[in-house]
Amino acid sequence: MIELFTADTPNGKKISIMLEEIGYEYKVTKVDLGNNDQFKEEFIKISPFSKIPVITDHENNKSIFESGAILMYLGEKSGKFYDQSDRLKINQWLMAQMGTIGPMIGQHHQFHHYNPGKSEFGEERYFKITKRIYQELDSRLNVSDFLASEKYTIADIATWPWIARHEWHDIGLKNFKNLSRWYSDISKREAVIKGYQFMNKKDLPPQP
Repeated sequence: MIELFTADTPNGKKISIMLEEIGYEYKVTKVDLGNNDQFKEEFIKISPFSKIPVITDHENNKSIFESGAILMYLGEKSGKFYDQSDRLKINQWLMAQMGTIGPMIGQHHQFHHYNPGKSEFGEERYFKITKRIYQELDSRLNVSDFLASEKYTIADIATWPWIARHEWHDIGLKNFKNLSRWYSDISKREAVIKGYQFMNKKDLPPQP
């Protein structure tokens, strides 16, 4: 059984979606970020940077931190969404999410959604970067059904929850037809809906 230590964030949703996709039994242990649970000594033992998500695989008593590493671990363990033949491309698009898409869109959330009016420079900078990310993803999805290949992989699972906050971005997902198609197709997957709802059964992925 997998224990998922997490909160209701895009990074958290990556792992609940993956666990639903591969059909593994899992238990959710909520980490209350507002209450600073992530800085408690027992959590730091399994997450040295005090970040969610983390999983503990009780089958072999291993804990894994960093969402990209968790997706790779679960992909290898299950043999799903991480094909050996496509692994180099999958890794590249997964690292693009980890190093660029998530951090940059996350900064857009901070300046534009959570703290509007506090930094005109920050709001403008991360709005422009996020819009460029939309354009770059749209260009990629013009030549490929999914990010890494013609098949759905952990790279898509990692990226989709960040685009699922498109209503926060005020960029207009509908203006990007290929990205909208990709987002909409993934949002209809039963496992994605269940993983999205892992903390609130009333939540549904926002429409494009």
